[in-house]
Amino acid sequence: MKDVVLDTEGDIMKEPAEPATAPASAPAPAPAPNTAAARRQLIRSLVFELAIPLGGYYLLHGLGMSQWAALLVSSLLVVPWIVYGTVKLRRVEVMAVFTLTLLVIGVLMSMVTGDPRTLLVRDSWLFGVLGLWVLGTLATRRPFMLTAGRSVVATKIGEAGAQEWAERWTHDPEFRRHIRVVTAVWGAGFTLDAGIRVVLACTLPVDSVPLVSSLQWLVVLGGLFLFHFRYITRHGLKV
Repeated sequence: MKDVVLDTEGDIMKEPAEPATAPASAPAPAPAPNTAAARRQLIRSLVFELAIPLGGYYLLHGLGMSQWAALLVSSLLVVPWIVYGTVKLRRVEVMAVFTLTLLVIGVLMSMVTGDPRTLLVRDSWLFGVLGLWVLGTLATRRPFMLTAGRSVVATKIGEAGAQEWAERWTHDPEFRRHIRVVTAVWGAGFTLDAGIRVVLACTLPVDSVPLVSSLQWLVVLGGLFLFHFRYITRHGLKV
């Protein structure tokens, strides 16, 4: 029972009103997804993994270097980018090691044969093996797109948000199905690109192959990204 106060006449006075409690402040808005960082990462990948090797080939060949040597040196231009990414992230990235290993094997093969078309076809089986590897991850508990998507999500909303996004795999059957669909499409796209590259490398003049092959890869890549962003937006995978 609350205490009461008596005035000098003995009458009961009302208890002084308690001060009003200040309303709780509204929670701070969550930071906006860092889509700009993800976009910059994509642009850097296109520049260092596509534009520089392609431009390097035409520059070196135009300066008088043989087709074989120009293809070999321009392919090696991507190695510093792979090493830089590994050092910056302070961990060994499976994709970087995979790409670097295939590059080394391809260079060794070209040194044995000395045929510039070997390097051109090498790009085909690089993407073919990559496509088959991506498709092979469908049989595992961590499909390719779950790992790749987690890295993108971490760039946009931080490590904690990425962890929460990836944990949906353990309790959300629809999430697992959508991740498998996107992984299957990317694996099929890489495999299809490999087949196209083989046809181009075996039929076109050697000087034309790097440019035409890169242009068709941009078409395939554009189609994959278009499907990817529409699918993940429609099915709630986008953050």
